[in-house]
Amino acid sequence: MPPRRAIEVRQAADGAVVQPRWRMSLLENTFNSFLQSSSGGADAAAARAVFAEGSLFSPFLFGKFFDPADAFPLWEFDPEVLLAALRRGARTAVDWAETDSEYYLRADIPGGRKCDVEVTGDAMRVVDISGLWRAPPADGGRDWRAGRWWEHGFVRRVELPDDADWRKVEASFDDGEGSLEIKVPKNGGAQHAAAAAAATA
Repeated sequence: MPPRRAIEVRQAADGAVVQPRWRMSLLENTFNSFLQSSSGGADAAAARAVFAEGSLFSPFLFGKFFDPADAFPLWEFDPEVLLAALRRGARTAVDWAETDSEYYLRADIPGGRKCDVEVTGDAMRVVDISGLWRAPPADGGRDWRAGRWWEHGFVRRVELPDDADWRKVEASFDDGEGSLEIKVPKNGGAQHAAAAAAATA
């Protein structure tokens, strides 16, 4: 069985000038038109797999349309409640949890596609999970994330809780299962875990 391999988690340089990303909002009617226009061929199948119901990158993952490029406070919600309808039909392989010492996210990635993980946003409070489902256009080096990003890639932006230690975000990928795992330690999480273990001893 292939081992889980680490993915480098990039951190947006504080104060650095970067090309705009995720500025173009994905609206429900735009998304539906995009899927209808991608009606045949390998590209259409790839797009449908990446954005399928239950996928981490689906705008409908949380029961109603939500632009995956908008940061979502995932850990403020119980996955059993938020994903209840999808789980009843075994239509999702996304899960998240919180322990005394860390926050955790696991998701199957459609087609085992390569993902980038980056900590961004104001005060480094957002984790971007993104990648390409088809090659971007050759338009002079313009970042595919600056325009109609869904035509070439996918994203899910997750808001970090206040007590998350963004400097220590870890990500790994299981090539056998095609699953991504992200762990975010809590500030002081190791001390809390040790104290909890000592209390039960």
